[in-house]
Amino acid sequence: MIKGKVAIITGASSGIGYATALALSKAGAKVAIGARRVDKLEALAKKITDNGGEVFYQKLDVTQRLECDNFAKAVLEKWNSIDILVNNAGLMPLSFFKSLKVDEWDKMIDVNIKGVLYSTGAVITHMKEKKSGHIVNLSSVAGRVVFASGSVYCATKFAIAAFSEGLRKEFSARTNIRVTSIEPGVVDTELNDTITEDSLKGFVENAKKMEALHAEDIANAILYAVESPPHVNVNEILIRPTTQEL
Repeated sequence: MIKGKVAIITGASSGIGYATALALSKAGAKVAIGARRVDKLEALAKKITDNGGEVFYQKLDVTQRLECDNFAKAVLEKWNSIDILVNNAGLMPLSFFKSLKVDEWDKMIDVNIKGVLYSTGAVITHMKEKKSGHIVNLSSVAGRVVFASGSVYCATKFAIAAFSEGLRKEFSARTNIRVTSIEPGVVDTELNDTITEDSLKGFVENAKKMEALHAEDIANAILYAVESPPHVNVNEILIRPTTQEL
């Protein structure tokens, strides 16, 4: 049970992060939500409080280590605990490598990898000292299956899968910090909106035709992992739409 526990959710302004904040709050957790779009956070916070939940929100750019540290400090000052971290913030500007969209590569590395490292680094000392915690990292089916236009994106998600396993081996048995890698297939979120490659317009349209997963489906998977009994460490959840082959 997570009632009364404190959960941090990054990238909470929309999509999976938004749905996860609602799901964990409904289950009784106190949720700390961070993202760059403060107006979206305000609307989500109001929805949570209107439903009787407890929420803290603050602007958070996960590419800035100091902001990650300050966010965690503010949560500890408010609730004196951090029990769950959901590293959800991510970008997916797919492109063929030959297009040399270096700015997009840098953004994916900064958000998808460094952001996870910074956010985890901001809470790990606290979790280690109290010998409990749960870190949930959003990887992807792209962390298992590589496709041509996703070479850099897939690399970032393979990195998160590796990082999750490394965390588990370092902390789970020794300090009771559980680690879960969530690996969604196609989900109906804003991720596709970050694709700027003209040649991938057909890919995006085909993805829209598929009966994709909903953000709530992923939130439910996260809820399952964090609500598992303390002796159960759900290491990986790979979840695809029924109609998705790859």
